[in-house]
Amino acid sequence: MLFAVVHDFEPEWETYSEKLGYRFPWVTKAFKDINPEEYDGLIIPGGRAPEYIRLNPDLERIVRHFFEKNKPVAAICHGPLVLTAYNLVKNRKMTCYIAVKHEVERSGAIYVDSEVVVDGNLVTSRAWPDLPAFMREFIKLLKKK
Repeated sequence: MLFAVVHDFEPEWETYSEKLGYRFPWVTKAFKDINPEEYDGLIIPGGRAPEYIRLNPDLERIVRHFFEKNKPVAAICHGPLVLTAYNLVKNRKMTCYIAVKHEVERSGAIYVDSEVVVDGNLVTSRAWPDLPAFMREFIKLLKKK
């Protein structure tokens, strides 16, 4: 079962707060059990998870597949930490949560402060308030495939 955390912006705070989120009992596969050939696109969500999941070698195998096959990839908020860990963003235009900007730029990407940035097969957004634009652009890429 997968447990999620809800991030919310609090008045007069410079960052977000974390609250108990949703439970997803239907999530039953581990990264090691994923065959990326079976999927048309990849979304890397934000929050704190990317900080930890990027250390999993099976996730790297999955993510690299999507880049090698030029399949649609979307990363939001802290999600780009996964891409920077695998050196996949050099010379790419992208956005992210402001706290991740340093890692994005240190990885050779061009940071753009925008609700959504599309660079080839990659869609990125800053945080959950950007979800409408994020999903609109990701779905456009999926429809092209």
